[in-house]
Amino acid sequence: MKSTPWHQDPDRYFDPDPTQRKIARELYETIKELPLICPHGHVDPGLFSHPEATFGTSVDLLITPDHYIFRMLYSQGIALEALGIPRKDGQVVEQDPRKIWQTFADHFYLFRGTPSGMWLAQELSEVFDVQQKLSTGSAQEIYDQIEAKLASPEFTPRALYERFNIEVCGYQSVGAAPGDSCFRLAGRYSPHFPTGRADQPGYPRLARADRKAGPS
Repeated sequence: MKSTPWHQDPDRYFDPDPTQRKIARELYETIKELPLICPHGHVDPGLFSHPEATFGTSVDLLITPDHYIFRMLYSQGIALEALGIPRKDGQVVEQDPRKIWQTFADHFYLFRGTPSGMWLAQELSEVFDVQQKLSTGSAQEIYDQIEAKLASPEFTPRALYERFNIEVCGYQSVGAAPGDSCFRLAGRYSPHFPTGRADQPGYPRLARADRKAGPS
């Protein structure tokens, strides 16, 4: 099957009005190389604080932890079990990451025109160097490509943290250990701190614990 290449306008996140787009582009050029300050996220800080940590499979990284992905697919009739999402009652769900990835690719068109679709397209093309669109026919080839990348030293969590020039990263994870709040990277401490909704159970306790935790 003939593959279709990605085509992503470099100004796709800017206003379509030419005047506003020009201003936005100029402003972006002045800040795009600055370190990232990420006040809120969902990444387990243990992935960065432990040097041997990995992201796992393509499914572990991109599908099962991302509720924006699996809820969208569920809303269109895709069973959560088919996406490997654990059930509270412990019943069996799909465990084969290739099958889960294929199901995701079969329905990737559903993300057209959505923020998730734009982020995924940019992630696949610019981070993983995938040059063809994800589809039913390209699914397994792209899966192999991502798996090869994730197995390389350049794609460990810490390596990507450095590549993306992240200075501070917040996380929303009630179960995270306070000792994971800082780690040494490239001669500096890189802090993590808990963030979340005011109604998040345990949030104030974790915030206080992390303020007391020293660099690891």
